Amino acid sequence: MKIPENLKFTKDHEWLRVEGDEGYVGISDYAQHELGDIVFIEVETVGEILQKGESFGTIEAVKTVSDMYMPVGGEVLAFNENLTTKPEILNQDSYEKGWVIKIKIQKPEEIGQLLDPKQYADLIQA
Repeated sequence: MKIPENLKFTKDHEWLRVEGDEGYVGISDYAQHELGDIVFIEVETVGEILQKGESFGTIEAVKTVSDMYMPVGGEVLAFNENLTTKPEILNQDSYEKGWVIKIKIQKPEEIGQLLDPKQYADLIQA
């Protein structure tokens, strides 16, 4: 499993890449592996301000449908439209091309509550 050093993680297996006061959110390599073949992604929250832990969309795999949760509070600025026609990008590259949403971070202090790569590695290996 890949765990990039420049990301923060949630216990629900979402990641956050911070770029100034904005961030990109996706699901971890571990999550995509556990879900299996991803067939559909739905995000209808663009333009909404959501709190940390609120669902911003759903991800459907052959086996199951799961909610995706905000790692920090913020406004959903964009959805990665490439995932509409090619959701399998998440299985192939969950950290770069497979980002799901771009957000404007509302509460930067919440970033410190996320797991660093080592803490996340410990979580998934437990």
